[in-house]
Amino acid sequence: MARPGGDDGQDMIEVLNELRVVLPGVQVLFAFLLTVPFTQRFGLLGRTDRALYFAALLLTAASSIALIAPSVHARLTSPDRRTERVVAVSNLFIVVGSSLLAAGMGCVVYLIADLLYQSVLAAIVTTVLVVVVAFCWYGIPLLDRRMRR
Repeated sequence: MARPGGDDGQDMIEVLNELRVVLPGVQVLFAFLLTVPFTQRFGLLGRTDRALYFAALLLTAASSIALIAPSVHARLTSPDRRTERVVAVSNLFIVVGSSLLAAGMGCVVYLIADLLYQSVLAAIVTTVLVVVVAFCWYGIPLLDRRMRR
């Protein structure tokens, strides 16, 4: 959200700069996932692993959609695109998109760890990854926000 008394134009620039950081990673993961079914080993995946792959693909696609949405939203709204409302909507898209990305990353890590090792280790590694992502992406910022109030 826009800061009270903040410059909405500057807030929108910050939003777009943040997206410039995250979007290439999402796009690389999505591109990787698009190529997976065309590999030789994909045919060896069982039903559960295929479902997990498809979930990762859909989560990453949805993440990409949500993270591209702020740019499109800003472009299609009123001529004064730098409003507090556009910044607030963009922030919501970024939080949703990053949450979808975290879930997609978890699916991919589990799938790869399960193929390389075993389900138990895959579950442990994936749980640690999800906890670290949740703490870094959400826990620290929310704690920081709480401490500033």
